[in-house]
Amino acid sequence: MNPVQILGLIAGSCTTIAFLPQVIKTWKTRSAKDLSLGMFLFYCFGVLLWLIYGIFMNDVPVMSANLITLLLASTLLFFKLRFKE
Repeated sequence: MNPVQILGLIAGSCTTIAFLPQVIKTWKTRSAKDLSLGMFLFYCFGVLLWLIYGIFMNDVPVMSANLITLLLASTLLFFKLRFKE
């Protein structure tokens, strides 16, 4: 693995881990009232496109970061739809 790929993995890890506190807070409080449904719909779609791009380019950092980010963002989207207030 070259230094650029390592940089990509570190960057992807940081931006992906950033979602964890929100997922945990939303799960614990069972409240997603302050989350924007439109933002998370577009965000999940964009991350899905990045994942597909990463697959086509065979770019491991892009694929791994976006797969995990998609799972976390989709979890928040699910919470937004599930915890209606």
